[in-house]
Amino acid sequence: MKKLTSLFPLLFLIPLLASCAEEKQVYIVYFGEHKGDKAFHEIEEHHHSYLQSVKESEEDARASLLYSYKHSINGFAAELTPDQASKLEKLAEVVSVFKSHPRKYEAHTTRSWEFVGLEEEETDSDVPRRKNDADDRFRVGRNFLKKAKHGDGIIVGVLDSGVWPESKSFNDKGMGPVPKSWKGICQTGVAFNSSHCNRKIIGARYYVKGYERYYGAFNATANKDFLSPRDPDGHGSHTASTAVGRRVLGASALGGFAKGSASGGAPLARLAIYKACWAKPNAEKVEGNICLEEDMLAAIDDAIADGVHVISISIGTTEPFPFTQDGIAMGALHAVKRNIVVAASAGNSGPKPGTLSNLAPWIITVGASTLDRAFVGGLVLGNGYTIKTDSITAFKMDKFAPLVYASNVVVPGIALNETSQCLPNSLKPELVSGKVVLCLRGAGSRIGKGMEVKRAGGAGMILGNIAANGNEVPSDSHFVPTAGVTPTVVDKILEYIKTDKNPKAFIKPGKTVYKYQAAPSMTGFSSRGPNVVDPNILKPDITAPGLYILAAWSGADSPSKMSVDQRVAGYNIYSGTSMSCPHVAGAIALLKAIHPKWSSAAIRSALMTTAWMTNDKKKPIQDTTGLPANPFALGSGHFRPTKAADPGLVYDASYRAYLLYGCSVNITNIDPTFKCPSKIPPGYNHNYPSIAVPNLKKTVTVKRTVTNVGTGNSTSTYLFSVKPPSGISVKAIPNILSFNRIGQKQRFKIVIKPLKNQVMNATEKGQYQFGWFSWTDKVHVVRSPIAVSLA
Repeated sequence: MKKLTSLFPLLFLIPLLASCAEEKQVYIVYFGEHKGDKAFHEIEEHHHSYLQSVKESEEDARASLLYSYKHSINGFAAELTPDQASKLEKLAEVVSVFKSHPRKYEAHTTRSWEFVGLEEEETDSDVPRRKNDADDRFRVGRNFLKKAKHGDGIIVGVLDSGVWPESKSFNDKGMGPVPKSWKGICQTGVAFNSSHCNRKIIGARYYVKGYERYYGAFNATANKDFLSPRDPDGHGSHTASTAVGRRVLGASALGGFAKGSASGGAPLARLAIYKACWAKPNAEKVEGNICLEEDMLAAIDDAIADGVHVISISIGTTEPFPFTQDGIAMGALHAVKRNIVVAASAGNSGPKPGTLSNLAPWIITVGASTLDRAFVGGLVLGNGYTIKTDSITAFKMDKFAPLVYASNVVVPGIALNETSQCLPNSLKPELVSGKVVLCLRGAGSRIGKGMEVKRAGGAGMILGNIAANGNEVPSDSHFVPTAGVTPTVVDKILEYIKTDKNPKAFIKPGKTVYKYQAAPSMTGFSSRGPNVVDPNILKPDITAPGLYILAAWSGADSPSKMSVDQRVAGYNIYSGTSMSCPHVAGAIALLKAIHPKWSSAAIRSALMTTAWMTNDKKKPIQDTTGLPANPFALGSGHFRPTKAADPGLVYDASYRAYLLYGCSVNITNIDPTFKCPSKIPPGYNHNYPSIAVPNLKKTVTVKRTVTNVGTGNSTSTYLFSVKPPSGISVKAIPNILSFNRIGQKQRFKIVIKPLKNQVMNATEKGQYQFGWFSWTDKVHVVRSPIAVSLA
């Protein structure tokens, strides 16, 4: 009996373990390209045949299928057990089988387009017009917009959380007929019908099958969302209007911040909405939305078939995956085959290295940098200490109020490591009422801390960075007057509270200030290289404005994105690489309008090789450390659309060139017409506008080809120049390139080797060093960054 008793727990666990092993999850089964022309029903039946080979019945196979990708992408999404997925992966024709990765997107414009040299003839009087530089870049910008017809004729697909169609940014006044090439639809649903599409929003779709398999049947109350293309969140409307929003005079946020003319980069381009991101059930919206891989892949497949020219994807993960297990990467590769340019956000996990999303070389990966505009308030202590602070809080204080530290005014029972955090229900109202509270960042949301101060009756909040946050102080739409301060200022405030018998503080309201600081500089949150999937490809590619961007917002969401916030805003200030990505998408639309025959790679190259490396003070663009930013932060530099229209030379790459590159990272059998060669070239030889060589031990020869696209005189001679990485020799063979016609190609080699007698200490081994090289014909400067680490 004793033996039977001891065996009972084990016997009980056996079926439980078996059940766990058979747990169904959504997998994507990817075949690459379709073979020949097949009807949709034939493709679906083909996919069903694969499912039936691992399912117990035909009914089970059909019930398990979520999507059958039928346009450009060949594959399907279905519920499978790990064992079934493993069996499918071994079958002929299957390129890869990978589990769906739920992606939480994070915050991943009146001033930004003017800042990069694109502005209209008229401007709001609230915004000071910048004096022309020596090259009269604003005249150049207006001519550029005119030449591009403000993006008219170009269709930009935005994959995000939907759209708020009533926003003025999406009006179609004065726009011509929908392009004849458009093949998409206006999908109706809850609070969204065909009348919400117009000559601006020419198409809208939504994708929810994967989301429902993950969270259960959609429930409007629990989900706080619309089962339609309508945007409940604001993120999708913000990104769409940043890229292609119409010009709206007098736009501002939160009672007047950033007042000016809001406009997208390509205001006459058409907009196609692909909603694949949804609110979490019963969750505070501030926690972010969920985008399921199978839904996003379906959206990309439809966007390709619909006829978009550009796809903007402000979505990524904090954990990078191999390309064949990354739905965005695989979908983007099919888009590039149809010459659709895909821009995607780099992610918001910086400044930690190796945190980038969207790393495939056929995607334009965008980091986030700052504008020269700031929202400046002030903090005055009772001892006379005064400091400027960041603030976009509309609330004001009338007079000084007593100052307290959160740790000294908490209710009993709060954990010692949380007493300073102003977490929900942690403050004691009788000790907080009418006072300014110093709260420290760490646990909990920044907005939530202000909510707690308000709940307890506080008059204002000082939000202090801890050491881990550094000196980058965020501005949020708080519910009480708020001043954000650095760790050094926190120490001064704590000392003042400790030593003064009657500490008090006054928080000055914020104001919009232009030309406040040297810009651009890199944001701390922008994800950093190196590329952890393939270090032979230098990422990110470029940076664009991503801090405090004003753009359209959802009428169903508050500025703070918290459910307790009842404020409604037509426009909102938001930050993230999610905001920088659509800036580049808007610029791409303009370039496509000017150069409709340029490939996706040519457009990427033009943007990268003409980017700024200096700020508006003619100094190197700085990182959050105060030192010059390196290519792992800013890529090739800060985008400059007007220069990209005439880059001189481009590094072009065909779809087949990407397939050849794929051979170097084990991406095979995608296209039935292409087979990897017996001798696979190294990944660093892919014709990219930048160079990365990891673990350099001896001489490496990197091959590149440039194509002459320069305007004006077709005859030109380019000379090579270089600033090599420290301890590295870099030479070009040949070092002079001559062209006598537009479209002519020239090959060259870059020879990279460690310097003789190079002595490294232990910390230098494996550390990257950075440099650049360029080709110059006295009119164009074609510049490329270099990143090399020594083994």
